[in-house]
Amino acid sequence: MAQVFVYGTLKRGQPNNFYMTDNKNGHAQLLATAVTTQMFPLVIAGRNNIPFLLNIPGRGHVVHGELYTVDEALLKFLDYFEDIPDMYQRNLVTLTVKEWLGPPADEEEKLAPGSLTQAFVYSTTTYQPDWPSLTHYDNYDSYGDHGLMYSSSDITQHN
Repeated sequence: MAQVFVYGTLKRGQPNNFYMTDNKNGHAQLLATAVTTQMFPLVIAGRNNIPFLLNIPGRGHVVHGELYTVDEALLKFLDYFEDIPDMYQRNLVTLTVKEWLGPPADEEEKLAPGSLTQAFVYSTTTYQPDWPSLTHYDNYDSYGDHGLMYSSSDITQHN
């Protein structure tokens, strides 16, 4: 089992969340909402308005998302889905837990608000030169006021 932090279309209420809840590709369990401890640029880019977390620590904002535990089958699927290593790379990131949403657990297993944990995140170092100058977001929503609704046509990557 591995912990994965999602910040884009894989979050609840977003267009690709069904990949996290459909067990045909593996199993995921939502654990908590969380925020990165470091700032990163989260941008919406490309013709399909894909959310990208640029691997430029110290720029942008702390990024809000969800923490999941996933089995090896789903982790392998997510690597394929996120087009590792061409579009995204899977890296460890340190997170601050905001709210525990997982199953009732022993106090030793439950991550209390404010506690730190590490998880894999799909971020990228393979971005267009102008992407760092795009608007940086702290919380992605495909249906947000930015007017940049995600489109899934002809692509396989959607963190």
